[in-house]
Amino acid sequence: MTVTHKHPTILLFGKGGQVGWELQRSLSALGTLVALDHDSADHHGNFAEPERLAETVQAVRPDVIVNAAAHTAVDKAEGEPDFARTLNATAPGVLAREAAALGALLVHYSTDYVFDGSGDRPWTEADTPAPLSVYGATKLEGEQLVQASGARHLIFRTSWVYAARGGNFAKTMLRLARERDKLTVIDDQVGAPTGADLLADVTAHAIRAVQSHPNLAGLYHLVAGGHTTWNGYARFVLAQARAAGVALAVSDDAAVEPVPTSAFPTPAKRPHNSRLDTAKLQAAFGLVPPPWQHGVARMLTEIL
Repeated sequence: MTVTHKHPTILLFGKGGQVGWELQRSLSALGTLVALDHDSADHHGNFAEPERLAETVQAVRPDVIVNAAAHTAVDKAEGEPDFARTLNATAPGVLAREAAALGALLVHYSTDYVFDGSGDRPWTEADTPAPLSVYGATKLEGEQLVQASGARHLIFRTSWVYAARGGNFAKTMLRLARERDKLTVIDDQVGAPTGADLLADVTAHAIRAVQSHPNLAGLYHLVAGGHTTWNGYARFVLAQARAAGVALAVSDDAAVEPVPTSAFPTPAKRPHNSRLDTAKLQAAFGLVPPPWQHGVARMLTEIL
């Protein structure tokens, strides 16, 4: 007797973002993918109108909902807390409610900004969140609404996300290093640069795993292996560029000066310690996140 698995219908929100773009690739092999953005014509995908998202879910009737949309302008969120809350908390809460009603799996992304960044050990899923910013607080509320909904869910907290497509820290450093012979880059924030492609691939793997083992649903930390500072990240990027023959005005590591966060005041407070422990993810899904350098080097080969 042959057991046939039904190919799921997957509803993706935020298809145009860095993670959403990669998810379009990774999820398309799992089943029928309906991918939406805030301005999609066929279905409503605008998170500024959360209740209309419910209509979309009811019309598509997906088996899996993946939410890659969010208000991620961290400093801007300080001046528009209500709008940030609508996008980061209310809208995911509506999706979770609809997922619960349908019996669908909801995949949602959160952030290291739910923590206060104290200490120097990696944060685990069991640690108590204490966000420092509107962005962090609204993302935490989104997590809590998903968890309280009764929907089967996967929440992935991640950090320092980049992709070859769109703007990113590496591109900014390369541009500045062509224009100036010295850079000042923060060296007292620690985290793991994490590629949108890694997030998307692990998401697809986890969805498959949860379909056959529902007990694997829950909250996970998902970042690349190892950690660095923004200064260390910048030095790595520029060293790779020089090795690839890119002409830079910044001649060596010594010209990338380390400075504290206080040298660049911003409206939103950043956590100093953004290390996230991925032991739970590794044990649940049998995956080992590669060192952050691997993904960044690969991204650089695409953009240099």
